[in-house]
Amino acid sequence: MDLFHLTKKAPMTIEPPLPELPIDADKLDKLARVAVHTGLGLAPGQDLLMTAPLAALPLVRLITEHAYKAGAGIVTTLYSDEVTTLARYRNAPDESFDKANGWLYEGMAKAFGSNTARLAIAGDNPLMLANEDPDKVSRANKANSIAYKPAMEKIVTFETNWNIVSFPNPAWAKVVFPNEPLDIAIAKLAKAIFAASRVDADDPVAAWADHNATLHRRRDWLNAQRFDALHFTGPGTDLTVGLADGHAWKGGASPAKNGITCNPNIPTEEVFTTPHARRVNGHVRSTKPLSHQGTLIDEIEVTFEEGRIVSAKASKGEAVLQKVLDTDEGARRLGEVALVPHSSPISQSGILFYNTLFDENAACHIALGQCYSECFENSGSLTPDAIKQQGGNSSLIHIDWMIGSGEIDIDGITASGERVPVFRKGEWT
Repeated sequence: MDLFHLTKKAPMTIEPPLPELPIDADKLDKLARVAVHTGLGLAPGQDLLMTAPLAALPLVRLITEHAYKAGAGIVTTLYSDEVTTLARYRNAPDESFDKANGWLYEGMAKAFGSNTARLAIAGDNPLMLANEDPDKVSRANKANSIAYKPAMEKIVTFETNWNIVSFPNPAWAKVVFPNEPLDIAIAKLAKAIFAASRVDADDPVAAWADHNATLHRRRDWLNAQRFDALHFTGPGTDLTVGLADGHAWKGGASPAKNGITCNPNIPTEEVFTTPHARRVNGHVRSTKPLSHQGTLIDEIEVTFEEGRIVSAKASKGEAVLQKVLDTDEGARRLGEVALVPHSSPISQSGILFYNTLFDENAACHIALGQCYSECFENSGSLTPDAIKQQGGNSSLIHIDWMIGSGEIDIDGITASGERVPVFRKGEWT
């Protein structure tokens, strides 16, 4: 294995040396190329705004290089850092947790509205805030969600092309593989990320084209069925999810409103659509832990009545879950339902990533909060009021959590009441 480091440059380089990491350099470079060409579909002359943890600097540099080779205008990166984040929670005055940088997010919204592409590199320590005051975590998240709304709206309405990829942050690696030495944990997480992101292939761009074709076939079949609702049954679950009027299933690559086709999530195994925010009934139990803003929420159990969660509990992180549900009226209603077979590569890896980008692609899932306006027929012409009338949900949050497993059955229910098998024992029928 070629260990990735940036000390192979000429002696006169001005870049600071990076620590040697047990990460395959060729595959990391392939991931950067996939992010630019498949994830974003970056257009010549288009600007790019990235966000990333400091630990992901090696990937940031490679993506920046490939973006400029693809003709990018200006590449700008905003970094986060675990040490400085924790410094706030442990030292800032109480009123700090009701504030957020609205000016920054207004600038991001302006950039996205001006055709700047959006790329996020995930990889923060999923348990970073596990030992911090849940009230402070909740208040800070709410303030940030309010401030971020102008930029988030540009993302959920697909005004621009966007993408998320991941880097094996050492702190994340130790959460996923706690019993391994750090270098082994990093190497294992890197290998898992590369496999899930399909950069093990000789030509990962072609591999993604084949995978997108599979997702599109599933999407097209569901759209042809015109189901009125989905019925999930399994251990701890008996849930009927009504689907929004005029809903449209999506999956794999799709065009943004700027005309650029992108793969928003790498990896992805899902096809998804918009539930009807007022037609969800029954109870459901999570099948994997949810890592939310540094807190682990496990064994979630909720009951829905007429679309709204009326009771909720969790064995871990329940205080944070309750704070999330109280974010706003839409936080107790669904904004997404997604189908993922239990045989997905991420599920079969047997790895719990403690990262929603990966774990949601191991299982069917639902999302609390904001819906995706693209998941409607004629979405480009729908106003927010029209989306609401058709059942779309509005909220400051969008939080996915997993409800699928090898024991889950799903039936599609037509408007006439006919039941059509969709999943049996976690697999497409």
